[in-house]
Amino acid sequence: MDNNTSSFTDLEIDTFQELMNIVFGNAAADLSEVIDIYVVLSVPQLKMIKAAELPEFIQNNIKEDIVYNTIIEQNFLGNFNGFALVVFPRDNESKFITLFRENKDMFYECDATGELEKEILMEVGNILIGACVGKMAELLNDSVIYEPPRIIVEDIQDSGVYQKLHDPKNWALVLKSTFHFEAQDLTCFLFLVTNNESIGWLKKALNDYLRQFE
Repeated sequence: MDNNTSSFTDLEIDTFQELMNIVFGNAAADLSEVIDIYVVLSVPQLKMIKAAELPEFIQNNIKEDIVYNTIIEQNFLGNFNGFALVVFPRDNESKFITLFRENKDMFYECDATGELEKEILMEVGNILIGACVGKMAELLNDSVIYEPPRIIVEDIQDSGVYQKLHDPKNWALVLKSTFHFEAQDLTCFLFLVTNNESIGWLKKALNDYLRQFE
């Protein structure tokens, strides 16, 4: 985090980084168990930015030489409140199918409409989002509920995702990690975005978490 995170102390930042390592690692382990392939996790990143800067931040954190046009988006509600985005590279969708289906020919034969592809990408997104958000809420003594996820295939700028942040002068706390699937040339990105109203609660929750170890 840089100097625009002055609302958090160094200890709070270090604690949140530690929790992120646990949370994103939990998500990687859950997905590895489902697809029986080791999932390599990048070091999670944490940044607080103005809400208006979120579109540019997400774009800059995705490889510019690859077009990403499949996104799973889901809202989560609680004291830990916001939305999650799982972003898939355009040409990787069919490769993700092979992680779930042993018979590739069967997939192409029965899925001319691409509906199965969407279902499987939704499943990957659900696993990652559920594992990350649920574990973070558990560690911070909160509970969350989830709105139904949706799949976005058009330009994210036109999808209405960023409208959730309401006032563009608000802060957005963004947690980001990359998941790479070993033995497959596959990568997806996960962004957790908490809204401005969650930041005060989050500071208190981090300090409550630290008191357990005093």
